[in-house]
Amino acid sequence: MTSDADRRVMIQLARDAIDAHVRGVDEPPIPAEGPLGEPGAAFVTLHSQGTLRGCIGHIRADEPLGMVIARCAVAACSTDPRFPPVTESELPRLALEISLLGPLESIAGPGDVEIGRHGLMVEQGWRRGLLLPQVALEWHWDAGAFLARTCEKAGLPPDAWRRGAQLWRFEAEIFSE
Repeated sequence: MTSDADRRVMIQLARDAIDAHVRGVDEPPIPAEGPLGEPGAAFVTLHSQGTLRGCIGHIRADEPLGMVIARCAVAACSTDPRFPPVTESELPRLALEISLLGPLESIAGPGDVEIGRHGLMVEQGWRRGLLLPQVALEWHWDAGAFLARTCEKAGLPPDAWRRGAQLWRFEAEIFSE
């Protein structure tokens, strides 16, 4: 579990990266000590007045967490294909959420999923979909619906997991401003 102080640093790092990108100034240096210097996987989610405004992540713990958070924050505000880039006037209304991802664990189906605890990733060929643990709670899905929606996010049929798609679950530590 990440300390409250480390969580505040991570949120501020993400906010500073977004502010610098949107304003067109140099990003501040990324601290390399503590958990920010350790390999990590994370998603940065942006909300504006309670509505999703962007969400981008990195699923493999193969780079320093600080770099991952800063890069994902910038990508969430500028390259999420579902939304136009964040503008400077929107910055005061953005609320940030960070999800620190645990390792991926291969699973067989919905019986291996605990709603509220696990996120899901589905992959078949070049298609991949991932939904964070909080998504199933927000939409009041059971494990079967969560798995079907994750398949659909990958551009696959809802039952692709029954027909050869690979499935993984993961846990995430989720915190926000």
